[in-house]
Amino acid sequence: MTRAKEVGVERLLRARIGAAAKQLRARGRAGIALLALWRVAAVLLLALCGVAQIAAAEEPYKLNPGDILQIAVWKEEGLQQQVLVLPDGDISFPLAGHIKAAGLSPEQLQKVLQTRLKNFFADPVITVTVVQVSGNKIYVIGQVRTPGEFPANRPIDVMQALSLAGGLTTFAADKDIKVLRRDPNGKQHALAFNYSEVSKGQQLNTNVLLQAGDVVVVPTSGIF
Repeated sequence: MTRAKEVGVERLLRARIGAAAKQLRARGRAGIALLALWRVAAVLLLALCGVAQIAAAEEPYKLNPGDILQIAVWKEEGLQQQVLVLPDGDISFPLAGHIKAAGLSPEQLQKVLQTRLKNFFADPVITVTVVQVSGNKIYVIGQVRTPGEFPANRPIDVMQALSLAGGLTTFAADKDIKVLRRDPNGKQHALAFNYSEVSKGQQLNTNVLLQAGDVVVVPTSGIF
């Protein structure tokens, strides 16, 4: 569920709760007692919606080119080694061959390896550990104080990325910031971000969490 849909569901719940409360108040004392119970139920329902949103946001880490992995097959000393995710997203592991690892979570890669190695071992026990997150980087360029690349070892949104880059300069066109992002097919898209509005608590849905490889572009203002 998208953030916009989540907000819509929450607003609908609040509207229906408000309508029900008015009806219960009109019933006198019995209605007031029911209203108290209804409010408790409503609070619990809204709280569960919030928990669901948080759980949905906690997605597993996806591997990226440049990441270093420790892969080990239990009781097989010859199959315990560090592996680099290559620029094309592939890894190479003995007996398993080449595997497209980029875009997979460590758990998903583990299952792929288990499937490949079942031809050689009965029920292989495999562990995949991310040793170094080198490929998960974002980039901030243009009118910021310290442009460059930044490791994204935790979820980072656009505002946080701009903070990492030292903030906007005096010449930044803060209403015309763009986030450049490539989809799995390699096609690039531009997401609009208005720093002026978001800093006022508006258009918060545009303050998206950045993905590996995203480029935040802060253009120069045309007013001089």
